[in-house]
Amino acid sequence: MAPAGAVAPAAGPVEAAARGRLSMATLPAIGDVVEMTKPGITLMVALTTALGFLLAGGAGLSWQLAATLLGTGLVASGASVLNQFWERSSDALMRRTAGRPLPAGRMDPDLALLLGVALAVGGLLELALAVNALTAALGAAALAGYVFAYTPLKKVSSLATVVGAVPGALPPMMGWCAVRGEIDLAAWALFGILFFWQMPHFLAIAWLCREDYARAGFPMLPVIDPGGTWTARQSVLYGAALVPVSLLPSLLGVAGRLYFGGALALGLAYFGFCLAFARRRSSPAARRQMLASLLYLPAVLAVLMLDRLVSAAALP
Repeated sequence: MAPAGAVAPAAGPVEAAARGRLSMATLPAIGDVVEMTKPGITLMVALTTALGFLLAGGAGLSWQLAATLLGTGLVASGASVLNQFWERSSDALMRRTAGRPLPAGRMDPDLALLLGVALAVGGLLELALAVNALTAALGAAALAGYVFAYTPLKKVSSLATVVGAVPGALPPMMGWCAVRGEIDLAAWALFGILFFWQMPHFLAIAWLCREDYARAGFPMLPVIDPGGTWTARQSVLYGAALVPVSLLPSLLGVAGRLYFGGALALGLAYFGFCLAFARRRSSPAARRQMLASLLYLPAVLAVLMLDRLVSAAALP
């Protein structure tokens, strides 16, 4: 060990080359970087943001839409990376997450932290400069809620699921505000649809993964409710609440009769799967509820956009 204040000798060609090889070897693969951003979730965020943007009257294929989607996607990607950074020790204990880049040792934690911060901050700056301050503020709220509220709360309380649904419901509101520059009742209606849809979706996943969550020390509702009584009851309550909330776009004049009928049918079908899970409280029933949730959201968004297209075509 060199004495304090001593100047280390300059590295020779061999040592410099070795350090270069080492640094290149520690760089993660592109696939691992992409995996850290959770592209599936980021795509869903982009789609719901675009929906809010178009429903607010924004022009499709415009630079404003591109700027909104870019900033929102960067913030969502950064939030996913930071979430995995904080949960890397817990992820190593769960079968479904042990193979992720951080717990598997394929990415350096410091690099992941740097990546997450760069993506999130870059996204917020892009929204503030290229869109508007309100959309950037909503993005900051979503980021803070997911990383600094939901993520640590998962280790403490089952209420983390409810808290996590809030940032998850903000993207369509961000798309709306990118056009209108304000949060009105229609924006809240879009928020409500995403919020109430998420709860049965997350509860079904938590039921299917309850052993994994218990192993990692996450007190999710199915972990502290092994019989499933409260898990099923909450699925039914949130599924029931989604039905009237999903009709609000028609009642507020954002959508028409086509959407009203489609949203009502889809909401009742989703609610039916929640009731089926409540009656059986089994893994197959939970899996069907989860699959129903995955079908419901793109279907209701498609009906909403179809309604808008039909309404626009009917105008003189």
